[in-house]
Amino acid sequence: MSADLTAYTEAARFQARLCDAFGSPFSGAVLDVIADDVGQGGPCAGLAAPWAGLDAARITADAGPLRLLGGLHYLVLSGATPALAALYPSATDGAERPALARVVPSVVSDHRERLTRFVASPPQTNEVSRSKALVGGFLTIAAETGLPLRCLEIGSSAGLNQNWNLYRYAFDGGWEWGDEASPVLFSSGWTGGTPPLAAEVVVAERAGCDQNPIDVSDPEQALRLQAYVWPDQAERLANLRAAIAVAGRSPPSLERADAAVWAGSRAVPAPGVATVLFHSVVWQYLASDVREALRETIAAGARAAAKDRPFAWLRMEPSLSQPAGMTEVRLTLWPGGEDRLLALAHPHGAIVAWRG
Repeated sequence: MSADLTAYTEAARFQARLCDAFGSPFSGAVLDVIADDVGQGGPCAGLAAPWAGLDAARITADAGPLRLLGGLHYLVLSGATPALAALYPSATDGAERPALARVVPSVVSDHRERLTRFVASPPQTNEVSRSKALVGGFLTIAAETGLPLRCLEIGSSAGLNQNWNLYRYAFDGGWEWGDEASPVLFSSGWTGGTPPLAAEVVVAERAGCDQNPIDVSDPEQALRLQAYVWPDQAERLANLRAAIAVAGRSPPSLERADAAVWAGSRAVPAPGVATVLFHSVVWQYLASDVREALRETIAAGARAAAKDRPFAWLRMEPSLSQPAGMTEVRLTLWPGGEDRLLALAHPHGAIVAWRG
């Protein structure tokens, strides 16, 4: 192996261990196979070439190995690789490492051109289970304001979390809320108390922006979105597909726009509704000047807020004060402006620990 790809193998193995920790050992095994093949100068090394010479931290941040993991899943989902599909959890209960070690390099060699195009673009996901973490915040806003909600999302991706009130939440020994007929069902991973379930919820407006919005009405874009779900996380994939179906009936409102510019023009308190600016695992990816502009927009919204035109900032973002791998769900509601920690949540929304 060329020395300038050593860091790529390190990044792939680091991501493999993260997959293991997040309950995706199969994805970890595929990443280990990729790392081995790159180390041996196999077909995967050619796809790793764009990251040659970079350090492991930069490659991890750029999701280099995850792009190839997604590309392989994309080929499986598209039906292009029956031999690989036979090994994937979507087709069987799992696969032995030696079988993956034989098949993955062959698939990469046979589909090099297609995979090269796939890995050229950064990953983009739309974690529908984050609605499970955010729903308590929306219910709290509705309960405390008694007003319809204007839900404005930055970093929307495909906008699937805009449809949070069209999903079903039913937790064993816990609580139920939402559309009983919805194909999207969240039924596990909630601990702690309950949000204000009796709140009357009316969504007056739902809209969002993204620099590269995904149109799930386009089968190709929808397939790429599914490809970035780790293949051994069947519940995530099932709910993503169900949310895409819901979006077919209730299309998200999406604009291609800079978050700061879009929010500056849209996130303005309006009479008779509660305006909610929300986002999930977005803040860390924004440039410092964009974050500062958004803070100014939020401050302006706070100043303009009144009882008949409240303004809320709801977010689910990583925090250095919490255990690694957990995010904070926080709500600030004006007038008043108390900043509240509502819940701790897994980045994929798999676990929500409600604080209320």
